[in-house]
Amino acid sequence: MKEQIHTIPISDAMANAGECPFCYIERKTEEHMMDFVLGHGASYMESDIRDMTDREGFCRAHFKKMFDYGNSLGNAWILKTLYQRHLEEMDKEFKNFKPESSARKGGIFNKKGTSSSNSIVDWINRRESSCFICSSVQNTFQAYMKTFFTMYKKDADFRTQVVNTKGFCLDHFKVLCEGADEMLSDQERNEFYAIMLPLMRENVSRVYDDIAWFIEKYDYKNRDADWKTSKDAIQRGMQKLRGSDPSLPPHILKK
Repeated sequence: MKEQIHTIPISDAMANAGECPFCYIERKTEEHMMDFVLGHGASYMESDIRDMTDREGFCRAHFKKMFDYGNSLGNAWILKTLYQRHLEEMDKEFKNFKPESSARKGGIFNKKGTSSSNSIVDWINRRESSCFICSSVQNTFQAYMKTFFTMYKKDADFRTQVVNTKGFCLDHFKVLCEGADEMLSDQERNEFYAIMLPLMRENVSRVYDDIAWFIEKYDYKNRDADWKTSKDAIQRGMQKLRGSDPSLPPHILKK
């Protein structure tokens, strides 16, 4: 299959897969969005961009990454108009707010669902349920997932490349299984799982063995033994279970 601009990131991910090619794609996509929001292109100075970020806001994790990114002026501009939006919505919510006489029923530890009889709680829940970077990364990632299955179905060399990876983290393997159920025929799906399930079992077992040997190395009897491939077992073990290598440094503004 001839490489095209939308297939290059997939091929690049397979070549730099580590414990999970999709973690690599997700990280690169997130870094691209961070550069878009706060980078030298000054997207934060465009009113239409700030209107989008004002509507969706940012989650706690991405506020931390934005702070680590290092563009103080850009962050201040984003926060200024974001606060203006919050204050406008807050004035409206507070003006129309009427405390419920039965508001205490149930208590804070007996919540069912996300709706509340308290309109202020509902407003904050809506605010906390969206993030501009999260939604942008998710939309781009879904497009890459469709490209992955197009390549998988049409390119035998690409299928071989996938088989030669170290598998996927469990989070992204779940997404991969959902994509296979949706985008592959019955025969293709059977063949897919016949390959992927042993691949996952083999590589989760490999990471387990590295973690087990990492522990054994702390036994004085093994102090002179080779670390083998276990020196970075902790971060790889965490990534394999939940995605994203926790040892990676923050993405920062390029000088």
